[in-house]
Amino acid sequence: MNDQPALLLLMTAAGMYVMHLWLQDYQADRAGQPNPSALPGTTSVSAKACVIAALGAIVILAGETWGEIRLNLSDQQSKITVLFGCYTLIAAFVEELIFRGFIVVEGKGKFLRWAGMIGASVLFAALHPFLWNWDMGEVSGWEAVKVWQWSEWFTWQFTSKGWFSTIVVFVSSLWFYMVRFSGINPRHSLLPCIVAHAAKNLGVFAIKGVQGFVTAWW
Repeated sequence: MNDQPALLLLMTAAGMYVMHLWLQDYQADRAGQPNPSALPGTTSVSAKACVIAALGAIVILAGETWGEIRLNLSDQQSKITVLFGCYTLIAAFVEELIFRGFIVVEGKGKFLRWAGMIGASVLFAALHPFLWNWDMGEVSGWEAVKVWQWSEWFTWQFTSKGWFSTIVVFVSSLWFYMVRFSGINPRHSLLPCIVAHAAKNLGVFAIKGVQGFVTAWW
């Protein structure tokens, strides 16, 4: 998506609009007037919970960076633009709303909740393009909707970097779920999850910048 700035801007704008709606519901809850049809996780939470959530995400990122260096995988990182880096911060909110907000098991006991967390984390990790690649090249228009040709654009890539990054995303997802349902977040607010995910994405952007993998503004 680095080479599609218009699409990135459109998706960023859409994400910011949904975030605006979520924040309205969150502010209403803090004011003591919760919206009965509010988006998931718009309950209030302490700043302490958000800090702990962010610190945990940074620890995971530090482990990921150390692992890439030890395994000589650092030079296999993808290159990104500044615009894409900004988009990932909005994407952090959208992903948390979908996975930690909607894809949860509640009221069915701890076992099913954990099973749901693990299953959703597997899906979350698999959807990130580390073990697979989708490349349509110059395809556009009618060619882009020819379903029977999709196999020509999709390829697996079972590399050491792919497996390592996928495992890190899985662990990160579990941490975000744990943050939402831990004792430090008794009302199961989504805010600590959003803060943690954004902190990790921001850290990734900073590390890529230091290592020379941020190549352009857009």
